[in-house]
Amino acid sequence: MLNRTLEPEVMDTAEEAAEYDAMDHREVNRAFCEDLLALVPDPKRVLDVGTGTARIPIELCRLHATCSVVATDLAEHMLAVARRNVAEAGLDGRITLVRADAKGMNVEGEFDVVMSNSIVHHIPAPERLLQELVRLSRGLLFVRDLERPASEEAVQQLLATYAADETERARGLFADSLRAALTLDEVVAMVSPLGIPSTSVLRTSDRHWTIAHRFA
Repeated sequence: MLNRTLEPEVMDTAEEAAEYDAMDHREVNRAFCEDLLALVPDPKRVLDVGTGTARIPIELCRLHATCSVVATDLAEHMLAVARRNVAEAGLDGRITLVRADAKGMNVEGEFDVVMSNSIVHHIPAPERLLQELVRLSRGLLFVRDLERPASEEAVQQLLATYAADETERARGLFADSLRAALTLDEVVAMVSPLGIPSTSVLRTSDRHWTIAHRFA
């Protein structure tokens, strides 16, 4: 099994934010939102933790006409791009952007969905993050991230399949994220003490795991 190799917890330069936003995540973002809506067809108030440049909240609001999203991130440069993206999408009235550390959130209010995509692999000790997500959850907790491949050969196969047309820098970021990700077994072990059974943690693609658990 490939050992976990940590990457920086926060991507917070203008160059990193721009490069991340330019990567083509449209297919996985749409799949994330569609899978969430299959579980909660009519979300009212959603919390998105680690929103990056807000592409997923934008996609969710396009697919659902009335939901509102509070979207958080710790990286100010990511939020700067997110503000531009939200404004260009005409969704300022439905998406609220907040700078917050995912390991200790300063948001208020009730949320019927707490969602997060691709933040867990950035956190050196993800247990604290998962505890915080559970603390905030009053309905559906929906978390998706990359799964660490078993070998370096498998990393290269995923790069060839999903990042062949990306820039060298983007390919490097994807490879680093795969090496920093958790395995399915590691996720199950982390969430079990939080009251989330193994049946709520599933491998949902050749490179993703998903936690989908209702607390109400």
